[in-house]
Amino acid sequence: MFYAGLDLSRKRLDVYLLDDAGETVDVRAIGPDVNGLRSLAMTLGYAPVRAAIESMNGARFVHDQLEFQSWDVEVADAAKVKGLAPLACKTDKIDAWVLAELARRDLVPAVWLPTPGVRAERERARFRLHLVRHRTALKNRIHATLIAFGHPCPVSDLFGQAGRQLLGRLAIPEPWSGSIACSLALIEDIDGQIHACEAGLRRLGATHPYVSLLQTIPGIAWVLGYTIASEIGDISRFPTPKKLTGYTGLCPRVYQSGDKDHRGPHSRNGPRYLR
Repeated sequence: MFYAGLDLSRKRLDVYLLDDAGETVDVRAIGPDVNGLRSLAMTLGYAPVRAAIESMNGARFVHDQLEFQSWDVEVADAAKVKGLAPLACKTDKIDAWVLAELARRDLVPAVWLPTPGVRAERERARFRLHLVRHRTALKNRIHATLIAFGHPCPVSDLFGQAGRQLLGRLAIPEPWSGSIACSLALIEDIDGQIHACEAGLRRLGATHPYVSLLQTIPGIAWVLGYTIASEIGDISRFPTPKKLTGYTGLCPRVYQSGDKDHRGPHSRNGPRYLR
């Protein structure tokens, strides 16, 4: 059995290989693409390998590709890895060695990996939130431009019919008037994209096992219910409600020593989209 630590960066993957005795077998850097990962597996003759890689963007791709090559790959919680192995000197090579040692000692603080179906649900809900944030930023920019030229907003909805008519009558010089016109066009386009996303979410949420139950909570409609359900994934993986609360990151940090018990801000663990 070999044990591999994988440290991923944007353009390369540092690999540190150990044997059962903890002796170094190989140290190399490869391209984090399909060909590089396949060649890595071939150099070991498809021997059994247990590997660990820190959770980050791109780690799931490396995990999937090496799992196809019969590797046993775990994705580690980056914050917990630092807690298990605090280092005075940090390099990509050392990080890879630490992950290899954790894999050899069976101490990898592995995270739960969503199935491809859950990942697709999350992407749909998260992309809608992404579009909404862009639309809000454009609207705020238009409001800021009006304030800069001394035009308060007398209507409740500046982007409704009455608000659009008001924007057309205001005397705002160039290039600000052009910026407003361009922002309005982008808002209309984003509105169409958001409506299309919501139509898809509504169809998928109709058969989702959690959405109808979440809608019984006051303040949660089908869009928010679908977003929460997709971020939670399989709720049976949480043995207790307390574990689910900890996953959301909405529970306070606890600083306790002796007779002192201080509750700090939210721990902010887990997906920020869920919070």
